[in-house]
Amino acid sequence: MNLFVSQTIVIQQLKVEGIQNSSVLQIGSAGVIQPVSQLFNTGGHIGPAPQLPDPDLPSVPLGPPS
Repeated sequence: MNLFVSQTIVIQQLKVEGIQNSSVLQIGSAGVIQPVSQLFNTGGHIGPAPQLPDPDLPSVPLGPPS
């Protein structure tokens, strides 16, 4: 049995609080979601990233909760 779904989706505003590696953001229907993992060195870096001074602190300074 073949099932064909035709959709029209209009999004006025989409707010994504956070997305991480291996996350999937799906809008609409999908029969199969093919996983894709891509790694790009767009900065031309040739060495490892520097270590964080204190691993218990967040790597990005966070403001007060809203």
